[in-house]
Amino acid sequence: MRARPISHGTLECFPAGLVDDSGEPVHAEVSAVVYDGKRLILGSDKPIPGEGRSSVFSVDIDDEGRPHPETLGYYTQPLIRSAIKYEDFALTADGRHVLATTGFDRISDRDHSLNAYNHLLIWPLGDPDRVQVVDPDPRDNVEGSLELRQRLTAAIGVPYYKIEGLAAIPGERDDGMLLFGVREQGQHFDDFEYVCRVVGAHYRVNDSGALIFTDDLREVYRFDPGEFDAVEHVCGLSSLEYDPYNHRLYLMTSFENESEGLDSIGGYLWLLSLEAFARGEAPALVEDDEGNTLVFEHKSEGLAVLDRDRLFVAYDNDRELALGSVDGDRDEKHACEAPWTLLKMVE
Repeated sequence: MRARPISHGTLECFPAGLVDDSGEPVHAEVSAVVYDGKRLILGSDKPIPGEGRSSVFSVDIDDEGRPHPETLGYYTQPLIRSAIKYEDFALTADGRHVLATTGFDRISDRDHSLNAYNHLLIWPLGDPDRVQVVDPDPRDNVEGSLELRQRLTAAIGVPYYKIEGLAAIPGERDDGMLLFGVREQGQHFDDFEYVCRVVGAHYRVNDSGALIFTDDLREVYRFDPGEFDAVEHVCGLSSLEYDPYNHRLYLMTSFENESEGLDSIGGYLWLLSLEAFARGEAPALVEDDEGNTLVFEHKSEGLAVLDRDRLFVAYDNDRELALGSVDGDRDEKHACEAPWTLLKMVE
């Protein structure tokens, strides 16, 4: 399978010149995106400060799939605003609800100060006012999906991990299976390895719109990008996306060496039929038009399926401003802008 870039661009995610409480510039770091059939919903893994703003926002797209910046609107529901470090979005397998996960990469044993990094949220399509926390702590007034965190820790098997992928696929029972992609794992945030693991469990959504797990989370898939000769960088999983039109999964991996700038960041795109996924087979590495491995110029973090053959890719370059070939008129983006690419998949 090959992917052909249709369009590139940048999206202004908040007003230029925005600063945080310490006076430092705020950077657009889009790490999550999903298409709900009408608009793109995007999420930043860093807070976007200010009344009337949040790190989750949406934009309409034109017929070609390009975002319309003038339609940008923020999701300001308290639950959505309180969660920190969004890493991936998904639709439930029936397409009726939106799911949003944070990274689950930090927690405090002493207090609840880091609970905001541990959230899985769900809301009905088009109705974020009805957002709920999935698998919350049973104690009153304790924020976060802390019961889910215990399930994740048991399934992943190490004290430190980072969730960067989320997808829901049809299942043989209930409403389907919910998949979490693991990018990092280890003993501590400064003692880890990059991985491409998927843990999952079956689920259902009840009449109140709450997501209920119906069995235990467990490892359901893993692969090693380093076993592919065409992969020249150490990668970790950065996004999962279910393609309901072709009944397959897209996996995205990214690499980064923050000390060396744009030349040392990027990513790869992979695909896998649901049958091959169930059998644990290796994914196929997507190629470009010339039959070479497709290598993203920027750190690919968010992926949305628009239709049968078009994909929207969002990049999170952290504080790297270089645009490369995304914009032929400029060398650097503004801090408020997130680069993106529109792809068409071809046989």
